[in-house]
Amino acid sequence: MKLIIAEKPDQGLTLASIFKIKKHQGFVEIFPNDVFPEGAYVTWAVGHLCQLVAPENYHSQWKKWSLSTLPIIPSQFEYEVTKDKMKQFAVIKKLLANPSLTEVIHAGDAGREGELIIRNILRMTKSRLPMKRLWISSLTPKAIREGFLSLLSESDTRNLYYEAYTRACADWVVGMNASRLYSLLLQQQGFSDVFSVGRVQTPTLALIVKRELEIQSFVSEPFWEVQARFNIDGKKYLGKWEKDGETRIKTKELAEKIAVFCEKKAAEVTDVKAEKKEFLPPMLYNLSALQAEANRRFKFPPKKTLDVLQKLYQKGMVSYPRSDSRHVTQGEAEMFPETLNKIAAIEEYKTLFPLPTSSIMDNKRYVNDKKVTDHYAIIPTEQVPNLNKLSPDEKTLYDLIVRSLIAAHYGKAVTEYTTVTTLVDGRAAFLSKGKVQLEEGWRKVIPPFEKDKEPILPSLQKGEKGNVVKAEVKESKTQPPKRYTEGQLITLMKTAGKHIEDKELEKVLMKTEGLGTEATRAGIITMLKDRKYIDINKNLVYATPKAKILIGAIGSEILASPEMTAKWEQRLKDISEGGASPKQFMEQTNKMITHLIEVSVNNAGDWAFDEEDKNSFTPARSKFKRPAQLGKCKQCDGQVVDKGSFYGCSQFSKTKCNFTISKKILGKSITQKIVKQLLKDNETEMIEGFSNKDKSFSAKLTWDDHERKLKFIFPNK
Repeated sequence: MKLIIAEKPDQGLTLASIFKIKKHQGFVEIFPNDVFPEGAYVTWAVGHLCQLVAPENYHSQWKKWSLSTLPIIPSQFEYEVTKDKMKQFAVIKKLLANPSLTEVIHAGDAGREGELIIRNILRMTKSRLPMKRLWISSLTPKAIREGFLSLLSESDTRNLYYEAYTRACADWVVGMNASRLYSLLLQQQGFSDVFSVGRVQTPTLALIVKRELEIQSFVSEPFWEVQARFNIDGKKYLGKWEKDGETRIKTKELAEKIAVFCEKKAAEVTDVKAEKKEFLPPMLYNLSALQAEANRRFKFPPKKTLDVLQKLYQKGMVSYPRSDSRHVTQGEAEMFPETLNKIAAIEEYKTLFPLPTSSIMDNKRYVNDKKVTDHYAIIPTEQVPNLNKLSPDEKTLYDLIVRSLIAAHYGKAVTEYTTVTTLVDGRAAFLSKGKVQLEEGWRKVIPPFEKDKEPILPSLQKGEKGNVVKAEVKESKTQPPKRYTEGQLITLMKTAGKHIEDKELEKVLMKTEGLGTEATRAGIITMLKDRKYIDINKNLVYATPKAKILIGAIGSEILASPEMTAKWEQRLKDISEGGASPKQFMEQTNKMITHLIEVSVNNAGDWAFDEEDKNSFTPARSKFKRPAQLGKCKQCDGQVVDKGSFYGCSQFSKTKCNFTISKKILGKSITQKIVKQLLKDNETEMIEGFSNKDKSFSAKLTWDDHERKLKFIFPNK
């Protein structure tokens, strides 16, 4: 008799569903069959049943948060069963005690976390039964059956467990020590809050704060451009004045002179350059690429993409979601014709068939056994669903995955980019750029998402002549760097904050995990939201004052270094491949945290923080402490208080007074100081930094008693 332990209840039921079964409380009984002649039991964890114990479980003096007790480094790490999952743990323990059992089949997710979850349970129950490993990348009946018939031995995935266990212990040491360290030191500086610090979350946050500070410090400068409308032998198009490769003019006066000079003048096409560019179909998706694309196209938060993907996986419709590979093996590629034949019958995809290329078996861009490690790319399985039975979100993601596979069977897209130089009155040069799609190729399957900014130019020849219909001056100003979207943040984490366009760096990053792993990045972003380090507004990521204060304190220490964290990920990966020692990694982690404590305590007196961040910082309030009163409510006799995410009337619970002031108005943080002045004087001083449609402006805020709302007072008005 064998016991199969899955990671989650629904996965356990899916694994058992291909056999004749009987359900029990907390487990399933599989009747004897060709795969399990003596039958089997299937039970499951509920995610992490076990957790590393709290510091006070090792030493009572570690319960109190104090600098004198740091560093907290256990000599031997201990796990405990989480209280809310004791019932399921008891079910597993009882099944393992069954004397008829001869073997345990570890059926956790085929990845690090799955490895750790099930092995921890076996450790906690002190099971000595032989173990085999089920390792599959999809939950189709065929994959399940083949997986049970070709189980891995316990030693095949042992190093992966060592890596996951080492990762968990190292994260515990960093989190427990650094969170206490910076919370206590910042408390001394007047910031009463818990500052969560982590090995992956903090360097990720440092990247966000870095961008926020770049935006804050950016000084916008005006510039002018001259645009001309040409009529060349009846062919009309636009051009932009340029000199020595520069189109921006520093003064309005000069721009206007150029425009006046060019008005109605003769024009001649002096150069036409056409360049063809070929674009290969995109590679198949791994999790990061799919999260980034779903966010870009549909504004899906990364966690939502992973959650929806997990549902599709558990239904057997797509392969394992937490994959970091963008290739498949030849064995998987052999299944493509069967899968695509079923997809061709779906109404939404009929126009894309027949495929230009019947097979990609020999195409190394997609099929390469050497580039597949634990899992292959995310692909649709042969279990093709009825799309009408999927939820809207499931259908959206499934469509992306299906189209990526179909596009791989299409040819390249070819675009011709044209640059035309037009000379006005033999002196002023104007550039015009446009493009024409010569071969649609795979873009028939995946049309471009962004709006085409480059117009289609008429066919022009060198030497053709005409005139300027109109020349006009366009005023603009330099723009600050753009905030990251959640999807861009996923890509940023994968590349450790570097731009993948750097080919040399790309080679280095091929060997590393970046910040976190495919499985953890979405969770890290969610954690940063929950801990009030970032706000997401219209899919853009904003760093809060709390985030800027923490990263300002950490400074250039190793914890804020994305590059160093990426190197840690590489060392952890080396452990899973048997090339590095878990003990040595933990020794280095312990040394790093000890050094960090010493340096931070010594340097804390020199920390300096931005005044606006200090004023905007909202401390965590004790439930017994009343929030500070900022002034009398404009609508009743109550007091306006800080309510965390906004300012509001203290009488709301009694009178339902709905007076509120947002903490952010048109991108500008509204501090307690501003609110106090507004309530006292009915208007504020001039405030800089409001932003509306990429334009910044200054204004005062005032309260209009008649309309009962805030209004702007603009300078000189």
